[in-house]
Amino acid sequence: MVATISPSTLVDLRRRGEKVTLIDVRTPAEFGEVHVDFARNMPLDRLDAGEVAAVAGDGPVYLVCKSGTRSQKACEKLLAAGLAHVVSVEGGTAACEAAGVPVVRGRKAMSLERQVRIAAGALVATGAALAAFGPDPFWQRVGAGLAGFVGCGLVFAGVTDTCGMAMLLARMPWNQAAGSAASTCGRAILLGLTLAGLCGTARAEHTKDSLDTVRKAIAADEAVLVDVREPDEWQEGHVAGARLLPLSVLEKGVDPKQLARDLPKDKVIYCHCLAGGRCVQAAAILAPLGYDVRPLKPGYPQLAKAGFPTVVGK
Repeated sequence: MVATISPSTLVDLRRRGEKVTLIDVRTPAEFGEVHVDFARNMPLDRLDAGEVAAVAGDGPVYLVCKSGTRSQKACEKLLAAGLAHVVSVEGGTAACEAAGVPVVRGRKAMSLERQVRIAAGALVATGAALAAFGPDPFWQRVGAGLAGFVGCGLVFAGVTDTCGMAMLLARMPWNQAAGSAASTCGRAILLGLTLAGLCGTARAEHTKDSLDTVRKAIAADEAVLVDVREPDEWQEGHVAGARLLPLSVLEKGVDPKQLARDLPKDKVIYCHCLAGGRCVQAAAILAPLGYDVRPLKPGYPQLAKAGFPTVVGK
């Protein structure tokens, strides 16, 4: 049974000075539209228990979404991973705003639920039209199969409370944080290469290279260290000499030519994050582009503890 908390109780805890770790599991685009001012964005499709534990420490983790459905699923995912103190915020961000919780507003975005309904409806309508008016029996069978496939998918989603279409849509460029229009072409290219790489290769895994090997390779100028955390995390402390390339930027899409100017293809790319989750996702994006990228399981705190020099600020 997932524990819940009301928005008013959540705010009371914060007013009393207690540590409140609030994680918003919606897409970056939804988060950018409106979010509780002290929430941190970790989308459900890439929620990592290690990252959450590193952020929350020994305290409870409060999860919020739009209306409470995805935060419940996030709690179940974290509970299954061994995190005991996870709590879903009742009613989601909408209830928080109605209860007077301070929120930050940005660019308007379409909710993931609406996108799923539109996509599923469009596919079923297309399939039905082909089945009824297709130019030949082949296309009529294709249409009937498409409509039937989507219908079975919706039934499966309802029975299991797991929606593959939502997971796919959540990773689309328009559901990531907004960027400049000039990078649209680069995003499309990167998205295609990433999907091709993910379909044709195994999921990226943490490197078996030891930290001593990493240190020697960097010292010999045979490798570079890339930090895929966010800028605010970077400014709180990072390894001296590391390069900042946030996962959120990679997921929005970076022009491969610009990326090639920033990252050398003739050197090993060791990437790290806070607890080893985001760097694996970054590696899955960079590897299809031709980089010898090796994600590190130890996060920034472990690197600092192992003696890598650190600095604070930019």
